[in-house]
Amino acid sequence: MDFFIAPDDETAAQVKGFGTRGAFESLPGGIYDPSEAVVEWDTLFVGTSRQALMQAGEPRIITEITNDGCYVFAVFDRLTTALARADQDERHEAAHQWAHWRQDDGEDISEEEAVAHLDALAALARSAARQGARLYCSVT
Repeated sequence: MDFFIAPDDETAAQVKGFGTRGAFESLPGGIYDPSEAVVEWDTLFVGTSRQALMQAGEPRIITEITNDGCYVFAVFDRLTTALARADQDERHEAAHQWAHWRQDDGEDISEEEAVAHLDALAALARSAARQGARLYCSVT
């Protein structure tokens, strides 16, 4: 999986099944469900409840999910903005909480890995904002 920047949904959809292959500024994901992670991150950074996000159809899938599990989704604009604006303390506090949630679900994500990942994702979100682009995730 890769989080990446693209100018629009149509362009982002083209990476489905292939990954970004260096065509877009990107960040590799980890060993976690990215669609679940963005919901958790939105809860941590924005305060939206999981139920509200699910009822709103978030995350917005922009390609059909194929039998091999490949798809592309758009990261919520409000989460991208929150990540881009979050200071180091906010990011690290959220990362620690997220790591604990993942550990409680039996996943092996250390607090240090979570901090590094959210710091890098925030940098990608800032780059997307500077470019007037959006943040997406390609699941391959």
